[in-house]
Amino acid sequence: MHDPARPTPWSAGTTTLRKQALYRELAVELGGLLADEPDFVANAANAAAAIYYSLPDLNWAGFYFLRGRELVLGPFQGRPACVRIPVGKGVCGTAAADRRTILVEDVEAFPGHIACDVASRSELVVPLFAGDLLTGVLDLDSPLVGRFDMGDQVGCEALARLIERHVAE
Repeated sequence: MHDPARPTPWSAGTTTLRKQALYRELAVELGGLLADEPDFVANAANAAAAIYYSLPDLNWAGFYFLRGRELVLGPFQGRPACVRIPVGKGVCGTAAADRRTILVEDVEAFPGHIACDVASRSELVVPLFAGDLLTGVLDLDSPLVGRFDMGDQVGCEALARLIERHVAE
């Protein structure tokens, strides 16, 4: 069991500069993967896989797309997940309703958290837009408390701006 008082493996040996470099490298990789493919499902699938296999200490990375007043599961990497999340419920639904990134150090302390995978302990959710229109969210989960920090938030928001150009329907 992870002790929340101890740094996670990701944060323990990772400088801010190293983290920034990793997100820059991932952005270059995603740019190449998504550049010439017009299909949004293929692009979301490749983006989820690239993120999942590039960022350490994740147990889930993927997308939920807005369908009416619900977020519906899109391409992802990790264990099976909740298929539908009402806007305003859980971390993903709250990020969608508020149209802002939500970083949760310990999901057990987040009111109304939806436990799709009981192993998840921290979460980072970034909304996706087409212009001003909310289209969905990028969701990252980790089995470690405190896995995500502001460096991850900034990095994932930059990735989301890149991805959203290639996953609009």
